Amino acid sequence: MQWTDTQEIAERLYDLKPDVDPKTIRFTDLMKWVIELEGFSDDPNKCGERILEAIQLAWIDEYE
Repeated sequence: MQWTDTQEIAERLYDLKPDVDPKTIRFTDLMKWVIELEGFSDDPNKCGERILEAIQLAWIDEYE
């Protein structure tokens, strides 16, 4: 799984953290959670704010 797999990442985070409201998370926490996902193998240094925003928006869609 790579940073560009935003929908898959969002679905996995939703499944792993169903009680977390994605509108309230900090990007530092989000980045840490993504890196810790099983099967995630991308370079942490390739992550930026735009990628985290895309993951957060996809997660919000799953959450609502």
